[in-house]
Amino acid sequence: MLPTLPTVPAEVSRAATAELRKITAVRSGWLLPPVLAAVAFVVASASAVRGSGPQPHEALATGTATVGLYLAIAVAVGAAAIGGAVTAGDEYRYRSMGLTALFTPDRDVLFGAKAGVTAIYSLVLAACAEVGAAVGLLAFGRHTVEFGWRLVGVFGGGLLAAVCWGVIGVGLGLLVRSPNLAVIAIAGWLFILEPLIWLVAKGAGIAGVVVLLPGSATIGTVAVGSFPESPFLPPNAASAVVLVIWAVGAGAAGWWYLRTRDI
Repeated sequence: MLPTLPTVPAEVSRAATAELRKITAVRSGWLLPPVLAAVAFVVASASAVRGSGPQPHEALATGTATVGLYLAIAVAVGAAAIGGAVTAGDEYRYRSMGLTALFTPDRDVLFGAKAGVTAIYSLVLAACAEVGAAVGLLAFGRHTVEFGWRLVGVFGGGLLAAVCWGVIGVGLGLLVRSPNLAVIAIAGWLFILEPLIWLVAKGAGIAGVVVLLPGSATIGTVAVGSFPESPFLPPNAASAVVLVIWAVGAGAAGWWYLRTRDI
């Protein structure tokens, strides 16, 4: 007799279904994955045609032919972060959190459903982008791109980075209770504050401190074996751990705020 598989509690299933419908009910929710795949195919094909394979002492370990792949992953990770921030922040923007909490009164379940569905959707976004990029590399870069474990690591790092930033987006959206502020916070940190910290840390002779920042950890997670001389990037495995810690921290902060503050 086969063992019975544990069933998902009805409350969890209902909350997850509601969160999934919030994504798929809007046009951008189901249109974004194929658009990412198409864009990734184009940029990966272009870099595969114009770029070269791995070269000795080159900063990018997988060669310039794979630049399009990294661009596709960056776009997917950005979309995941924005999607997470909007998913959580829109509840307050449209004042629908009270209604959501009415149908899912357990705030632990509510947060888990929101973060879990966002993480899965972020994984789908990254997977679609990477599939599109992989097709482009296979079609136009068979003789230049080195298909090996290092490239597999890049694909895996991209998936992990997208999931982590999706959860970070959810955490920030719940903390600031605004999708716009959450997106501005993410963009401001990655494009302004963290680069400034890099420069200050380098000038102060403590460049190694920035390996603990989320931007550095994201680059190190995806760019497997690249930029070995950079003081700003930790090794790949350490980068992944640091990025996961940031995701857990942001998610935990959002969960705590959701539990302890009035909706």
